[in-house]
Amino acid sequence: MPTFTYTAIDANTGREETGVSSGSTSAQVTQELKAKGLFPTRVEPVKKSDEAGPQKRDRAGATSSDSQLHRSWSLPGMAVVSGKELTIFTRQLATLVKAGMPILRGLEVLARQQRIPAFKKIVEQMAETIRTGRSLSDSVAQNEKIFSRLYLNMVKAGEASGALDVVLQRLAEFMEKTQKIKGKVQAAMTYPLIIMAVALGVVGALIVFVIPRFESIFTNMLKGQPLPKLTQFVLGLSELVQNHLLISGGAVIAFGFGIRSLGRTTKGARIWDRLLLLTPVLGDLVLKATVARFTRTLGTLLSSGVSILQALQITRDTAGNVHVAEAVDVVQARVKAGEGIARPLESTGVFPAMVSSMIEVGEETGKLPDMLDRVADTYEEEVDNAVNALTSILEPVMIVLMAVVVGTIVIALFLPLVRIIETLS
Repeated sequence: MPTFTYTAIDANTGREETGVSSGSTSAQVTQELKAKGLFPTRVEPVKKSDEAGPQKRDRAGATSSDSQLHRSWSLPGMAVVSGKELTIFTRQLATLVKAGMPILRGLEVLARQQRIPAFKKIVEQMAETIRTGRSLSDSVAQNEKIFSRLYLNMVKAGEASGALDVVLQRLAEFMEKTQKIKGKVQAAMTYPLIIMAVALGVVGALIVFVIPRFESIFTNMLKGQPLPKLTQFVLGLSELVQNHLLISGGAVIAFGFGIRSLGRTTKGARIWDRLLLLTPVLGDLVLKATVARFTRTLGTLLSSGVSILQALQITRDTAGNVHVAEAVDVVQARVKAGEGIARPLESTGVFPAMVSSMIEVGEETGKLPDMLDRVADTYEEEVDNAVNALTSILEPVMIVLMAVVVGTIVIALFLPLVRIIETLS
């Protein structure tokens, strides 16, 4: 009797399965598969050269699939996948699943669309994982460098609740809003950074190329007369930079790396995060952005079916601030003891009173996820306003600082010139 290979969708789980079946015709195999609750998408006869060992190949593939997947997911350079690319992928996958396309087919379609080779390989391996009968969450868990714990747990919750399309839609919206806030902050900092870079370039050119020429003029024209204190300071700074250019550059780089390394330690991160929160204007922006991320993450997880304790743990890991993470630890411990979220959150003193009050209303009305989303919307709008205000403040401040530095150098060089003119007259 002829043998056929088939690909079919399980009516109960929605997963795509592959296998081998015997029958006189492909139509007969199709009817048998439908009787088993499978909807075949492909039924093809097996060539005689392949009939000898299809099951052997299947067993070999099954036993080696885990190690092959592990190797293929450890691709060098696969961390180059940006948050924007991952957001687009999630949105497209959510759209395909919502339209009724099987997960496997959707991943195959998205794999063909990927322009980044590393990410294309990842999506292909995700499809391969599902083709072996495993779930989407299993394929996501294969690469924790690309997909966060939040991503994995939301996918698991979607699979458990049978509403994977809805959860993927929420996840895509969450990632889009996160990218939007991040993009606004980055855009707000671009202009001041450009001004700072231009200012450093101008000052460096004056110190290295212009000031030494004036020093020789002062030496020849004033013939040993004392220079003004400000001029002596500028000339000394120029001489120091010229004579120790490599040392000065190395010191600046070492200082930057030192600050960065200190920020990676527990104590250093605590100090840095505290300074950020206490900094005027900037601290308010950081707190609002942190509150928006906390409430958005927690609300998205709870609305997706993740348990409250697990959602708090994931939110703690994605807090982005040591003091906020410690506050979430306190809340998690008291929730585990049987309390709600609002009162423990208020007792930490980290979050604004409005946040705990709105969360308390959400707990009382049984609409906590909706209330968390409203809080997130409110604070995301405030972050937008704070970014605009910070930009409007930083632009003139940076221009004034640049004018002060350059003006100081110009004045320092102009004072001896006045004395030279007086001597000549």
